[in-house]
Amino acid sequence: MEQNIIRLLKADEIECRVAVIKENGLSLLLYKDARVDQRILDETFGPFGWKRSHQSIEGNLYCTVEIHDMESGEWVAKQDVGTMSYSEKEKGQASDSFKRACFNWGIGRELYTAPFIWIPAGKASIMYKEDQNKVKRFYCNDRFSVSSIRYNDDREISALVIVNERGESVYELKEKGAGTTAARKGKAALGNGSKSESAQKPAQENTAGKVKKDTEEKTRKEPKPLSREQMDSLQAELDRTGVTMETVQGRYQIREPGTMSAELYGRVMSALKRTKSTEAA
Repeated sequence: MEQNIIRLLKADEIECRVAVIKENGLSLLLYKDARVDQRILDETFGPFGWKRSHQSIEGNLYCTVEIHDMESGEWVAKQDVGTMSYSEKEKGQASDSFKRACFNWGIGRELYTAPFIWIPAGKASIMYKEDQNKVKRFYCNDRFSVSSIRYNDDREISALVIVNERGESVYELKEKGAGTTAARKGKAALGNGSKSESAQKPAQENTAGKVKKDTEEKTRKEPKPLSREQMDSLQAELDRTGVTMETVQGRYQIREPGTMSAELYGRVMSALKRTKSTEAA
């Protein structure tokens, strides 16, 4: 079974879902649907090389996905539980448990490495309605999709572009070091036409070295985007305490939550964990 490597998701197999929406913007989550799981299972193990089953345990619906190991002739199983769907309870749990079981097999596991995706209000049509208590309820009818995605050697998302239904880019994660080669070549191409090729070479090498050094220093200074798990943990603490994201941003002078440093993230989480009421962290 070792030779059956689960491939990475393609851009058109990934969907975007609005997670949190505020007056100043919204955040997106990346996910896959059950049809993608079925297609990849068929591609990797063959239509007769896998099977699924469901069972209810203490009121929760579990899915077991089994893969046939050609070497041993045995079926290898991995299982996970689904969460409740507000629209179609049983169908929703069945689909969710199946997708989660497929995550255990490695299908779409790279989505867990997605950065925090924040779309500012200027790039999304955010509207609101007031309820009977005059509380604003924000919503957005825009549809977002993944235009392109790249992965590194560790099967982690390294570059990502998200567009709206008009094809306009609303979010971009640039691959670290992207453009360095082009910049090096461009700098090296610049020279004094009166100088010989041998005279230009040291200057070209020095320029290329400076570009590389500047790029490396910039990379070290730029904070690594928070992972999806970190943002989920942060949102869970905000929900528990009643503290708003705007309060945290104002208190710690954070422009975009997903780009805060690891040190600042630790301070924010520590403060929230000490908060037992709706007081600001």
